[in-house]
Amino acid sequence: MTRHPSTIDDEFLIAALRLASGSDPVPARVTEAARAVFGLRLPGAATAHPMATPVPRGVRSTGQPQLLRFGAGELTVELEVSSLDGLVDLAGQISPCPDAGALVEIRTLHVVESRRLSPTGQFAVTGLPPGWFSVVCHRPERSPVATSWTRIRP
Repeated sequence: MTRHPSTIDDEFLIAALRLASGSDPVPARVTEAARAVFGLRLPGAATAHPMATPVPRGVRSTGQPQLLRFGAGELTVELEVSSLDGLVDLAGQISPCPDAGALVEIRTLHVVESRRLSPTGQFAVTGLPPGWFSVVCHRPERSPVATSWTRIRP
């Protein structure tokens, strides 16, 4: 039995051959997007990875804010995510609370918001666009800690 490749497979093969030969340049928007993503990296930062969050007791509704928790070493970043009118609000807490002078950046692909931490390590940002975000904690005389990129959907 002879199998014939489908037409779409031939198109992918031809496109791959064009890219490999260098005769089909990379589109400018792809290059710009790659440069923008490269600019978001934080050399030397520790990555806080997602951790399990406890389910609040007595909660039945799905309309409650989403709770997220990230950890790196001894530092924990807890976030409460809610959305209103298509925009996203974040309320967070860094624990243990970093020393005075600590700064938190909430980074999206298009916006960076900075906040000073309260004496208890809390912060809040409202009106973020939905999509990918990362929270970075800049601590004086220590390397920053950045949460892994997480996607928020309202």
